[in-house]
Amino acid sequence: MALQFCDAFWGADFTDQSGYEAIAQRLQDGRHMCKDVEELLKMRAMAEEKYGRELVAIARKAEGQTEIGTLKASFDKMKAEIEKTGNLHIQLSEGIREDVQKIEAFREHQREQTRKLEEIIEKLQKPKMVLHKKTMESKRLYEQRCKEADEAEQASGKKTNVTSSTHRQSEKVLNRARLCRQAANFAEKQYMWNVEQLEKTRQDWESTYRSVCEVFQQQECERINILRCVLWNHCNLLSAQCVRGDECYEEVRKVLEQCDFIADNNCFIEMKKTHCHPPAPLEFQCYSDVDSNEGLRRVEMKRRLSIRLPRVMPSCGSPEADRNLGATFTPAEERGDVAEKYLVLYDFKAKEEDELSISKGEIVMVTEHGEDGWWTAWKDGISGLVPGTYLTKVSPSCKHLTSHSRGKSVKWN
Repeated sequence: MALQFCDAFWGADFTDQSGYEAIAQRLQDGRHMCKDVEELLKMRAMAEEKYGRELVAIARKAEGQTEIGTLKASFDKMKAEIEKTGNLHIQLSEGIREDVQKIEAFREHQREQTRKLEEIIEKLQKPKMVLHKKTMESKRLYEQRCKEADEAEQASGKKTNVTSSTHRQSEKVLNRARLCRQAANFAEKQYMWNVEQLEKTRQDWESTYRSVCEVFQQQECERINILRCVLWNHCNLLSAQCVRGDECYEEVRKVLEQCDFIADNNCFIEMKKTHCHPPAPLEFQCYSDVDSNEGLRRVEMKRRLSIRLPRVMPSCGSPEADRNLGATFTPAEERGDVAEKYLVLYDFKAKEEDELSISKGEIVMVTEHGEDGWWTAWKDGISGLVPGTYLTKVSPSCKHLTSHSRGKSVKWN
């Protein structure tokens, strides 16, 4: 059940205005509340606009031009959606300012309406108070005149009972009593007339006050309702902003789902590839091998060694094993020169007739270490020159090494 202002805000007596003052204070507090809501929305609008402009500036400042492929597309989409989100926040600030304008217009309308009603109440309140004061004065005068008339009549009654009083004195007392009674009657009529006028004024004031209270209550209902609607709409705007922001970021996530590091790496390789194979290893070049034109030439000693050295298997220290292989030896080898076993570290492909092709992981027998870095090595009964930096020594003696020569398999001891 809804309570009514007109049934709850009356004064204790005719001059008491506490009820009207309570309503007036409520209306003033309501206007302050409208102002507070306005300030809240204004500050929120400023914050949204500032945040939106910062987002737009961030999106436009970010570059990301050095990236390629799907990641670049994802980053560009992120920048676009951030800028879009910033613009949405700017639009949100404009919507909030529209609500602020609605509250301002409503507050001004209510203020003007309240001012007019207060003027009406004041116009009735002032005559009512003046007439009430006049009525109270006429009442006091009426009571005083009645009291004087009663005293004069009592005095005249006493004079008439006294036989010693003269006729002149008796007439004087009776005349005074008659005049007092006339004054009392006049005061009574004046008092009654003031009461009647006051009652008419009271009725007019009461009727007007009831109407004003109803208008004041209607104003409060409208104020509370419009503030409720504005705050509700504000929440709706914020919720819609969150939804639209999430939709923007969902678009970014969809593009990120297409981001593939394999595709980006392939794109980079196709765009920037240089050579498909690593460079050849740097070989040692003897100073004496460089001619005046900075071209390379073979050292005569290397060629003499390739001509002088026999293309046969070297001795492994056992004449019996050598005879089993059917190998032929130079006089130096017959004197007991023993080959050393080396492990091939890198692949080497022969480019000259006197060079020997070797593969990584093979075991070769080295019989001579050239000062120019080219060593004489044996493999499968064939000798040739190989880079010394491609080899590493395995052990001082050739043990458990299997070599293939003329279709036979022999173990070097």
